[in-house]
Amino acid sequence: MAADSKVVIVSATRKSAADFQSKTALGVSLARLAHDARLQVLVAMSNARGLPQVYNDIMDQCDNDSIIVFMHDDVWIEDYYMLQRVVDGLQHFDVIGLVGNRRRVQDQAAWCFLNADLQWDDYGHLSGAIGHGANPGGEVHYYGEAGVACELLDGVFLAARKSTLVDNAVSFDPRFDFHFYDLDFCRTARLRGLTLGTWRICVTHQGAGIFGTPDWRRSYAAYLEKWGE
Repeated sequence: MAADSKVVIVSATRKSAADFQSKTALGVSLARLAHDARLQVLVAMSNARGLPQVYNDIMDQCDNDSIIVFMHDDVWIEDYYMLQRVVDGLQHFDVIGLVGNRRRVQDQAAWCFLNADLQWDDYGHLSGAIGHGANPGGEVHYYGEAGVACELLDGVFLAARKSTLVDNAVSFDPRFDFHFYDLDFCRTARLRGLTLGTWRICVTHQGAGIFGTPDWRRSYAAYLEKWGE
């Protein structure tokens, strides 16, 4: 990777550009990273499209040697060395995330849930840590050792080199607007032979996930059908 390669933070928000900067956790947090000349921010403002469409379209705009960090807009970045930590993590894995699962089982309904009843997997299979809460410094949930290989990663934060994704025909499937796009992405990456792993990066996520809704169940059915489960 060239020393001046960009680290592009890619996101989508329902907010306007002005409101994104002042009223979203990610927008406010980015000011702490402005000192790093490698930083580039590409956000779909006033967005009503599914995340896969946004992520694929913005990825197409990025330089081929860029590192891309796909993030939700409700994330407080608490690690002012985040860009360097992403660079370091991608020296060990092709795709990195914050939390994930070392295994994958049939009919899995999320990186941490074994089935549609939202049964948690045993923590012995989970990896990483993430904060949760409306404000910065939220309660940290430790799921297991970080820096280890995983089969699935949580889509709140996914990072990879664009060239790695392009060269291996890995992208986001537009049929999954918001739910299951991350599981599908991880499975596609693994199918193409890429390595996935968690990395130690400090954030607080405002959201707790939306599970069990009719939209979620429709996406779950589509996900199972695609993967022959």
